[in-house]
Amino acid sequence: MDGTRIDLLYLSEQDMIKAGVRDMAGCIDAMHELFSLMSKGDYRMGGPSGNDHGIKLGFPQTSDVPGMPLDGPDRRFFAMPAYVGGNYRLCGIKCYGSNQVNRKKGLPRSILMLTLMDLETGAPIAYMSANLLSAMRTGAVPGLGARLLSKKAPKVASIIGPGVMGKTAIESFVVAQPTINTVKIKGRSRSGIDGFVRYCQEKFPTIQNYIVCETEEDACRDADIICFGTTNALVFEENPYVNGSWLKPGALIMSTSALLMDDDFMADKTKCKLVADNYKMYAGWGAGQPYPTQKSVSTLIGMRFYDLVTSGKLRPEDITDIGDIINGYKTGRDFENQVIVYAVGGMPTEDVVWGYHCYQKARELGVGVKLNLWNGPELA
Repeated sequence: MDGTRIDLLYLSEQDMIKAGVRDMAGCIDAMHELFSLMSKGDYRMGGPSGNDHGIKLGFPQTSDVPGMPLDGPDRRFFAMPAYVGGNYRLCGIKCYGSNQVNRKKGLPRSILMLTLMDLETGAPIAYMSANLLSAMRTGAVPGLGARLLSKKAPKVASIIGPGVMGKTAIESFVVAQPTINTVKIKGRSRSGIDGFVRYCQEKFPTIQNYIVCETEEDACRDADIICFGTTNALVFEENPYVNGSWLKPGALIMSTSALLMDDDFMADKTKCKLVADNYKMYAGWGAGQPYPTQKSVSTLIGMRFYDLVTSGKLRPEDITDIGDIINGYKTGRDFENQVIVYAVGGMPTEDVVWGYHCYQKARELGVGVKLNLWNGPELA
């Protein structure tokens, strides 16, 4: 800004690529810094507690209003505001529209944009394509888990849901734990699995073995790191389920979306440790609503953490936030054979931090298009 003049930088998807949005190692480092700040309370998101995932606009199942859009698979609009402190001290809002019919049009299920805003004035400083940004930060947070929570020298990683989230997750695992040489895959279609394998073969030459699995149980057994990236099912009980007996001692299992697990196993602190990206985001989910109607956070396993607390099987302090591990307030893996369950719900704080890194790089490289909002406001 110069006086009352306001300019902002527009970054297309190609601009974001030039600005390093696909730098997974850098993204994991940025998430490490972010979760340290979040552990100290130096952040805000939406809602009264400052911990809401976002605000969803959905549509009714039926309507008498002419032209009213109707609900459908993954059909929604979402606004995700956040403030991040530390050296960032800025606000941002990620917004997106989502609809499964996009796939038939050759489009991603969700189309995302991020606005970065000046903290004092609220003026926009950047408006950027956020599909790749969101995919990278979604993969980087599991990668941070692999860096901090995995057993030593893991060899076998399992991907359940080999879509975009599965691709960025395996990339983050290879970056965080380069000893990984085998990938197990469970997907819905052979074409999706084959595409995932081709992608990995092109990008990750250190992976030597690919094992296609028929069931979630096959994918979980003998794996050191397991990641679920499947879309939430329309019927809650039809989401993927994992029994604790399937898990190898010392396994790290995480979910960025749909996953249900054996409650008794998760509550057994002699075998299992529960780690969240931000437990406060899950606390209170669905309160006062018929179970389970709340879908405003994307990972079901975090919701199950809250259920275990409200049912009295665990205490809130039994859930460990990953930022508290980073800051040394709590421990990570307590013993080598401990199973760790890690909930990854996705937060706009992550988008703001990685978006800001890309914005700074774009300015350094002279990438993007400068747009003028006004030379001076018409109304002030």
